[in-house]
Amino acid sequence: QDGTYPLPEAQMDRFMFKLMVNFPSEDELVSIVKMTQITMAETAEAVVTGEEILEMRALASSVPVIDEIISYAVRLVSNTHPELPNSCPSTKKYVKYGASPRAAQGLITAAKVRALMEGRFNVSYDDIDALACNVLRHRMKVNYTAINEKYNVDDVIKMIIKETKR
Repeated sequence: QDGTYPLPEAQMDRFMFKLMVNFPSEDELVSIVKMTQITMAETAEAVVTGEEILEMRALASSVPVIDEIISYAVRLVSNTHPELPNSCPSTKKYVKYGASPRAAQGLITAAKVRALMEGRFNVSYDDIDALACNVLRHRMKVNYTAINEKYNVDDVIKMIIKETKR
């Protein structure tokens, strides 16, 4: 392989997370519309300073990750690639395009923050698994077989998690 990625994959790799948000109820939508009619100067209130954000970022960066967890995150991302010889059966059956290397970086970065949010100072396998759908869902594309069998990308990611050796 020459190190290049197919165009659709490169286009999908822009953000760390793709969060799924349901369409709001009519009452919620009314609130949203009203909220956007007020200028930000009238409503914006600082909750942290720039210095505090930099401190939080430094703290998150300092969370240790053992090599086994990094290897697991890398295997999980590699297992999204149907063209790789060791990818899991679900990938070979249901995935058209796999996630880029940035997905592994995103998984580790997000897992550090999740560990801190849960009061821990180390990353676990469960952190990686809990974040996998949010990090991977927009970085990979399922194929027609998955769509035909009514599997969405989250379903396929969960299959890949189960098939990836810890």
